[in-house]
Order: sequence, then C-alpha cells, then structure tokens
Amino acid sequence: MGGQDEWGWEQGLADEDLRAIDDAIESATKKRRSDDFGESSNPQRSRSRRLPRSIVALQHPNTNPLSRCEMRLSVMKFGGRILYSKTAIDVEQAANHLLHTIANSKSKKTQFVLGFDIEWRPSFTRGVSPGKAAVMQICGDTSHCHVMHIFHSGIPKSLQLLLEDPTLLKVSRHAQVGAGIANDAVKLFKDYNVSIKAVEDLSYLAKQKLSGAPHQWGLGSLTKKLISKELRKPNKIKLGNWEANFLSKEQLDYAATDAFASWYLYQVLEGLPNLEVAACQGSEKLEGVTSE
Repeated sequence: MGGQDEWGWEQGLADEDLRAIDDAIESATKKRRSDDFGESSNPQRSRSRRLPRSIVALQHPNTNPLSRCEMRLSVMKFGGRILYSKTAIDVEQAANHLLHTIANSKSKKTQFVLGFDIEWRPSFTRGVSPGKAAVMQICGDTSHCHVMHIFHSGIPKSLQLLLEDPTLLKVSRHAQVGAGIANDAVKLFKDYNVSIKAVEDLSYLAKQKLSGAPHQWGLGSLTKKLISKELRKPNKIKLGNWEANFLSKEQLDYAATDAFASWYLYQVLEGLPNLEVAACQGSEKLEGVTSE
C-alpha cells in the first residue's frame, strides 16, 4: 500500500471540505427519516414489503405451473401383481383363472365388478386408421391385474365368454372427457367381432353421486376428486407402440393402473349416497328439527 503522502492526509482537510461532508451526512439522514415515515404512515405499503415469499406465492398462484395441492398429491399406482399373457394359450388360461376366481367369490344376489380398459396403437397420419385393439387389462381386486396382449393372441373362447357375460359388470373411464367404455366396446366389436355385455361408464355414476359435478368426468379428475391422488398419463406410454412383441414394464404398470383405478373408483362411488336420496334425507332431518 502507498504511504500517507500519496493520499495527502498530512495536509488535512479545508473548512469547505468539512462543511461539504456535514451537508452530505445531514441530507442522507433526512432522506432516511422521510422514507421511514412514509412506510409507517402507509401501513399497507409497509406490510406488503414484509410479506414472506410463501404468502406472496399464494397471492399469485399462476406464477407456479403446479398448484400447491397438485404438488402434494401422491401418484396413483397399482401395487398388486401384474399377470401378463401374450399367446392364445396364456390368455385362455388367464381368462379361465378370472372366471374361476369370480365363481368362487361372486354372490348370486350381487353383480361382480371388473375394472376394464383397452389400448391400441394410435395413428398420426390423416386417413390412416389406428391399429386394432392391442392390449386388454382387467382388474377385479387389489391383489392382481391381468394384462392380455390380444394383438398377438386374439380373443380366445374363455375371454369371449367373460366379456359377453351379462352378470359381470365392466366399468371404465378414460382419462380424457368424452371417451369411455362404450367407445371401447364398439372398437372391440369392430376389431374382433366380440360384443361386450354389462358395461358402465364411471362418469354416469359420478353424476348421480357428486354434487357440483361437471357434465362429464375423466378418470384423472375422478381420481383427484375422490381419493386425492394423481393418475399420470405420460404421452410416451399412452401413445406408444402397444403392438410391440413384448410390453415394457412401464406399459404394464400403465395398463394395470388404468384398470385398477376404474375398479377402485367404482367401489368409492358406489359407497356414496345418490344426490336425490341425500337431499331427501337432509330435508327430512330439517323438517324434524323445525317441527320440534
């Protein structure tokens, strides 16, 4: 470092220099007091400057692509055993296994419920039809789900009997609004000449059970509404090649979760009272209170 001579400190400061320094200090002090007074005289402004970032984020939710609730949702996923069958013999055995399980557990007074869905290879070219129904997934409990690669196996007799059995209720709902099990039934008839009996779209049941419900529900919106979980539908799987020689683990998980979600959400919806019944019960209770 240089010595004091370099900076000229030995000569000291002139009077005008000292006065200039004093004036600068006084001016800065007055400005700071004025700012402080302005904040205290405007409480709203003062408080807004002290809002923590978490509160500011709540006031402007659109700045975050995911809402706080969506960020907290756990992912809906089938946790049981996935039974994958590809050949005609394997699919026949899988269908027989399902029929045997249903026969052992089905009550004659009630209808057995199966979560159901199909997948096929989409077409991205105008004028080119999508592929045949390639995968069929069926789930009837929390322990196991059948994923049948019918593109390679076709629909053997036992599976056809299961699909055409009017005592077995098949429930489903696609993720997007406007597509449901009726579309799947039409496609299966067109592709394999099999007529599915006893089908029900979850969106119709949801209308009877949920207040303030939209005209149609997708499987994803029902999953969020009823069990506060997220049903993920990544396009790379949903729009992937379902005609492949073997399905990947991601495809198997995707297919099984779809059928399981339909079966599970049906159980939840079925346990809720109908809106009309709930309204009548509420009216009766109200009348009972007022009459007293």
